[in-house]
Amino acid sequence: MSPPQAASPNSDTALKAGETGAADSLGEVDLVIVGAGFAGIYMSYRARQLGLSYRVFERGSGAGGTWFWNRYPGARCDVHSLEYSYQFDDALQQEWQWTEKFASQPEILRYVDHVIERFDLAGGITFNTHVQGAVYDEVRRRWTVTTAGDETGSIRSRFLVLATGCLSSANRPGIAGLDSFGGDVYHTGEWPHDGVDFAGKRVAVIGTGSSGIQSIPIIATEAAHLTVFQRTAAYTVPARNEPLDPAIDAEVKAAYTEFRAKDWQESSAFGIFDPRSPEHANQASPAERNERYEQRWQRGSWSYLRSYVDHILSEESNGYAAEFVRDKIRKTVQDPTTAELLCPTTIIGCKRLCFDTGYYETFNRENVELVGISDTPIERIEPTGVVVDDTLHEVDIIVFATGFDAMTGSLLKIDPVGKDGTSLSTAWEAGPVTYLGLSVAGFPNMFTITGPGSPSVLANMITCIEQHVNWIADLLAHMEAKAIHTVEAETQAVAAWVQHVNNVAHSTLFPSCNSWYLGANIPGKPRVFMPLLGFPAYAQRCDEVAEQGYEGFVLRGADSI
Repeated sequence: MSPPQAASPNSDTALKAGETGAADSLGEVDLVIVGAGFAGIYMSYRARQLGLSYRVFERGSGAGGTWFWNRYPGARCDVHSLEYSYQFDDALQQEWQWTEKFASQPEILRYVDHVIERFDLAGGITFNTHVQGAVYDEVRRRWTVTTAGDETGSIRSRFLVLATGCLSSANRPGIAGLDSFGGDVYHTGEWPHDGVDFAGKRVAVIGTGSSGIQSIPIIATEAAHLTVFQRTAAYTVPARNEPLDPAIDAEVKAAYTEFRAKDWQESSAFGIFDPRSPEHANQASPAERNERYEQRWQRGSWSYLRSYVDHILSEESNGYAAEFVRDKIRKTVQDPTTAELLCPTTIIGCKRLCFDTGYYETFNRENVELVGISDTPIERIEPTGVVVDDTLHEVDIIVFATGFDAMTGSLLKIDPVGKDGTSLSTAWEAGPVTYLGLSVAGFPNMFTITGPGSPSVLANMITCIEQHVNWIADLLAHMEAKAIHTVEAETQAVAAWVQHVNNVAHSTLFPSCNSWYLGANIPGKPRVFMPLLGFPAYAQRCDEVAEQGYEGFVLRGADSI
């Protein structure tokens, strides 16, 4: 294999003019890694450990993935900082000091930059360059990856690793008249790096998912008037964020190995601080349930849905938890009409639970108005505002908090072309199909980190990323040791895995509402439940596949190609 370094256009791996494949102006490497978020950063670290040459291409001007782009007011993680961090290096774990229980976007970005500097990874990342496409050459057994931006051209690689992230392709609704709007328009997933000044402005926020719920309370304190356009009411629980307790920090760091091991035993790979009760809500008395819910509500964040084990399994039990939240809303929001509009009617937890700081209280402010657009959608946008039910809501700024084309959006923008000229969009025409969320039949030597069919967004993303990258790295080492040239998922294994993911999902209440887990927020997107519930069983299955000689994969050496 190639030298243990990140390759540059001037490295020994670059092709010289006149050589075969000279059109590949950026040379040839072992791995092309797309994306410099947590996944791409760690993949580059492991590639270097294996002695592989690589290039990381990142469309942003800095690293961090979703945390680079999501700079909207109030953006922060919903997983405890001591869990939402790398675990591959104990010295890194010990030296980094988180300041808050739930880290803010700026702090997470500082952590990312620290990791890159500490492990000297910056040289392998090319910023301001996006991958436009990738085509597999069956004769050369190489991917040709085309790029545009600061480095425009093409590069050949043996392996293609798509570390594009699950929440990285912003969803911008196609509302009639948007181009005519005379004010400023922003999306929470592509926030200006120098911030936005809302002082004295009339602001519209369209969308009340996580980014809307985090940003609305802050925007409301700055804007002259805020109009919130809500299609579907969301369940949100107080985050109870606070400075990180030094005693807790010291306790965890004194036994980080044991702490991480417990995390891996958790269904979502986080939750050590808020363990799930083994009891069933429908077996408790009303008084017992309310007392339990109140205790968990006061603790905040994920603790609430962990009050009982069967919230996502039993409609009856789920209904108890949902009604408790609705009762909290009615007691918090002073205007009864607004309160009812804010009360969700869906299953609690079938969409990712949101955490807030003063969200419901915000609607008691005189300068805040809530407009329901479920029964009467936005008709159009005019130069001076937003029209709903023939009423013009005049605004100076529009903020789209409409989320992402989750899990598949960024992959399909690249739309790799595999064997027989088949594109990923064609292979996924009826919905995304993978084996283990790692590989797609017909796309040799291509890997998706935390792709559809893996726990990803239903778990601690960083834990999932490390598990995936380590598994891929082990496979690459195995291929080198056994002189294997290509690896590809078997069609039958993909079909069986997709069925397994669906069977697990339908044993729960998750598919019961139109969530982005199903792609329901994107018009025309196939309705397929994309993530897999249950991290420990998934990680065990991945280990078993490897132990059984990479069962479900076709591995070919030089003689069999």
